[in-house]
Amino acid sequence: MKITNKIIENHGLKLNEYENIKKLLKREPNFLELGIFSAMWNEHCSYKSSRLHLKNLPTKGRQVIQGPGENAGVIDIGDDDAIVFKIESHNHPSFIEPYQGAATGVGGILRDVFTMGARPIALLNSIHFGSPKHPKTKSLLNGVVSGIGGYGNCIGIPTVAGETKFDETYNENILVNAMAVGHAKKNKIFYSKAKGLDKTVVYVGSKTGRDGIHGASMASAEFDEKSEEKKPTVQVGDPFTEKLLLEACLELMKDDSIIAIQDMGAAGLTSSSVEMASKGSLGIELELDKIPCREENMTPYEMMLSESQERMLIILEDGKEEYAKKIFQKWDLDFVIIGKTNNDKNLTLKFNKEVVGKIPIDALASKAPVYNREWVKKKPTQYKVDLKKLKKIKVEDALVKILSSPNHSNKSWITNQYDQMVMCDTIQRSGSDAAIIRIHNKDKAIAVSVDSSANYCKSHPITGGKQIVCENWRNLIAVGAKPLAITNCLNFGNPENKEVMGEFAECLIGIKEACEYLNYPVVSGNVSFYNGTNNKNIYPTPVIGGVGLIKNVSKPLGHNFKKIKSNIILVGKTFGHLGQSCFLRENYSINEGRPPEVNLANEKNNGEIILKLFEKNLLNSVHDISNGGLILALCEMSIGSGIGINISKPKKLRNILEYLFGEDQGRYILEVDSEKVKNVEKMLITNNIYYENIGLTQNKYFEIEGEFKINTNDLFKINNQWYNDF
Repeated sequence: MKITNKIIENHGLKLNEYENIKKLLKREPNFLELGIFSAMWNEHCSYKSSRLHLKNLPTKGRQVIQGPGENAGVIDIGDDDAIVFKIESHNHPSFIEPYQGAATGVGGILRDVFTMGARPIALLNSIHFGSPKHPKTKSLLNGVVSGIGGYGNCIGIPTVAGETKFDETYNENILVNAMAVGHAKKNKIFYSKAKGLDKTVVYVGSKTGRDGIHGASMASAEFDEKSEEKKPTVQVGDPFTEKLLLEACLELMKDDSIIAIQDMGAAGLTSSSVEMASKGSLGIELELDKIPCREENMTPYEMMLSESQERMLIILEDGKEEYAKKIFQKWDLDFVIIGKTNNDKNLTLKFNKEVVGKIPIDALASKAPVYNREWVKKKPTQYKVDLKKLKKIKVEDALVKILSSPNHSNKSWITNQYDQMVMCDTIQRSGSDAAIIRIHNKDKAIAVSVDSSANYCKSHPITGGKQIVCENWRNLIAVGAKPLAITNCLNFGNPENKEVMGEFAECLIGIKEACEYLNYPVVSGNVSFYNGTNNKNIYPTPVIGGVGLIKNVSKPLGHNFKKIKSNIILVGKTFGHLGQSCFLRENYSINEGRPPEVNLANEKNNGEIILKLFEKNLLNSVHDISNGGLILALCEMSIGSGIGINISKPKKLRNILEYLFGEDQGRYILEVDSEKVKNVEKMLITNNIYYENIGLTQNKYFEIEGEFKINTNDLFKINNQWYNDF
């Protein structure tokens, strides 16, 4: 087949990239080789637009066992225990086919974790949809939620936390980010680096079909009006087969049979074989006619680019083939020897005893394009909030509008579709600041949370990047966990647009600053570019998934109030910042202004003192303050418990709306027994922590002195009414 410019374009390659391919090969590639280059050189696999920026992120720390570059990150939680975790996007497939796109996103991230030798113990997700008024939103939402729940529930891994958000920026490009967390022993971590010559390369798992071909390339391009035609590039998942694959792999991992292991994710057999060989500076030869196929007459091109699910590539130690084969046959999975490692540093593909493709490994990996794309700084906004110029609104009316809005209403109708308690180690599930998972048969636990803030990042990317790391940090602190490390999923528009590239570059500057200051390294992650349709890009949406450690688990506090007549203490200073607030967005449809400043010193000091208060058992409940400000955080504590509050009116701040709805950072609400208040205040004063004792809990009524008084049952009803009207 003659390779034309149209064929090159259809493979997602630029003409100058094709010229580089010819130089690396010193000849024209054949059609199979072109397909392999298109898979390995696309944005999704090569990180060609993001690599220069990603290398600046802090990735090391005493707690880090494995940082970015492997299937997932690994951290040390003591006692020879390790936590393996990662988050990835499945945005494009989920928009085209929401159920299978979301389901295979869950399946793919689970394989990244158990490929490392970890048993998955928790799933999380961050999902973003367009306006609820958009005609596609409801079906996309229902499909994605069903896909996440269907796959996770069937394989038996609890989905314990997440977030669901709505904004018109996602009308034509939803976001589906899935995070998986696993537990392993430190001395039984498995890696994907090939080692040794003439070692057996084995294909295990499901058979190969034509689903998912060019899936990675599709995820590296913008949508247009023909996006529905891309349904064949969406993979089809089978959680029951994945469960078999999980158990078979973990059983084989009990001894020393495995040299290297890699799941077949984006770009399928192509990426898995190239990545293993590249990391080991070896060559790999595959006999494609041995690949188990579920469809007739599949070509080498289709076999190499298929993204059929539930498949792994394993390199075995000598003499372990029969032992491994028996394990996979016991679990009713394919086990086929399809190749060998060698020292020629090429990817050599044979079909019917003929060489049908031969490419230098470094041409596909280390010599893939790396772009230093032009970018521009975000111009600071000139908008300043002046409440005097806005239509007057009562505190109660503003609160009701926010509580009943799509983004702030109760989402239990989503989380109830997920099995959160399977495996019996979920101590605290979704609905609190972070979920808590016990390490099986031990007294310690991990806390996990995912967070994003697109409007902050759109307004001022550096501040937005810092803020979302800090919010994730606070969510772990609020359940008594010491934050250890993060994974990130960086969802942005077209990187060839210099404004979009500027948003990306500046967000990473903010993430870097916050992670360095808080000793909160990035150990894994994913970049998803080209999120947009017809040149309309989404808002920059970095999603942060954090993991923290709770050394001694007692009864978790959560953020629900526990007692009547407890003191309510506000930690952190309130300035009343309303720029980019949900108060303005929900009540006035204003999405302007700069986000609140992030003081990293205050974030760290406030968080560390709250952990000390946890250790001394001085707190009844804790909640961090973020979107919606003080009043929304107080509502969440009341709604979950049915216990009300009586908050004193502030004397110093000039406006009650600013005080209650301002989104100043670094703040927490503490519920403290009256007999413990002096001890708490003494510790706060000793450590130079700003605080205010703002009121008491009370029975039945949510009350702001001099403003309004409402029954907590009515708050609950207001917070639960939106979905019924959706």
